[in-house]
Amino acid sequence: MDTCLSNPNIPSKMKAWVYAHHGNPVDVLKLESDVDVPQVKDDQVLIKVVAAGLNPVDFKRILGLFIEADSPLPTVPGYDVAGVVVKVGSQVTLFKEGDEVYGNINEKGLDHPKRYGTLAQYTAAEEKLLAPKPKNLSFPFP
Repeated sequence: MDTCLSNPNIPSKMKAWVYAHHGNPVDVLKLESDVDVPQVKDDQVLIKVVAAGLNPVDFKRILGLFIEADSPLPTVPGYDVAGVVVKVGSQVTLFKEGDEVYGNINEKGLDHPKRYGTLAQYTAAEEKLLAPKPKNLSFPFP
C-alpha cells in the first residue's frame, strides 16, 4: 500500500463513493478503491472519517441540479463528518493529530463544494469549520 511521504500511517489511496457523471444515484454513485487521499492546505486538517451524513443536497448534486456551482467531476459527495484528525496544516492551531472532531466541511454548501466530500475514508476541512467531539459521545467502534 502506498503511503503519504509525511506520515507513513496515512495511505495515498482510499475507498470513496464517487460519481463521474450526473444521474440517478443508484446508477452513478460507485464505490472506488483507488481514490487519492486529499492533500491538506495550511489551514486544514485531514480527518479519518468515522461517520458521515448523506443529505438531500448531496442527492440533488448527484442528480445535476447544481451543475453551475458544483465541484468538477469526478467528485465525492458528503458534507457532514465525524472522525479523527490524522494530519494538520502548518497554520492549524485548534487541533492536533488524534483529536476527535465533527462538522460540515463546506462553509458555503452550494458555492463550489469540495471535490473530496465525506463519503470516503479520509476528507480535508478547514479547522474553522470543525468542533471538538463532545467527550460524553463515543464513536460506534474503536
